[in-house]
Amino acid sequence: MRRREQLTDEIALREASLADAHKEHAAGELSSSELELIEAREREGISRAKNELGALSAPERTPVVARTGRLRRRRLLVVGLVCLAGALGVFLWSTFSTRQAGNSITGSIALSNQQKVQQYLSEAEADVANGNVVAALSAYHAVLAIDAKNVAALTQAGWLEFSAGSSDQNLTIMKIGVGDLQKAIVLAPRLAAPRLYYAIVADSTPGNQAVAKRQFEEFLALKPSAGQLAIAKPFLKRLGIVHN
Repeated sequence: MRRREQLTDEIALREASLADAHKEHAAGELSSSELELIEAREREGISRAKNELGALSAPERTPVVARTGRLRRRRLLVVGLVCLAGALGVFLWSTFSTRQAGNSITGSIALSNQQKVQQYLSEAEADVANGNVVAALSAYHAVLAIDAKNVAALTQAGWLEFSAGSSDQNLTIMKIGVGDLQKAIVLAPRLAAPRLYYAIVADSTPGNQAVAKRQFEEFLALKPSAGQLAIAKPFLKRLGIVHN
């Protein structure tokens, strides 16, 4: 479980992000649909962080046990997709860096925020490896509250959101996940990893095989790593995409 100061920082950052989003919407810089996605993501993150704070403040262990039970049920719901997410994380994490093109921390962000971003990304990486989806999502959302254009967080959060939304049959969460993946592609069009996630998402969605095929072809054109190709191989075979 994260420390109290981490949780209070996340809540403050998310509340600031919400306020900024409303200002940008009022100024015409954000569409209503974009505002809706941001609100859903940030309010969910705030609620989760507050629940964790409540668990830290509880004098007895019962609330923590109850929360653990909820986490276990969620893990069971997403077990299939989470296994794939873990495999993807192992092979794709090295693709990302908080300083690479399309995913850089600008000079306007304070050094302390850079450190927080790196800390949250490291925590999320460990959580993904351990199959702790809820904690990983919380960490990725904390990164996005600091840097909404962080490609690594957008990609990983998008995949995990879509996976969880699919298992829960929650279209809102699925759409948030797809939106995050689309943003990652726009921000870093020359990175193979966001394309791979997005292509897998499209392939798993009925009626979107043509989109999946096009995205896999784009992915191959970006000269992906051997690990990424290994993950893509069964999808490429099923879609009839030949890779030399």
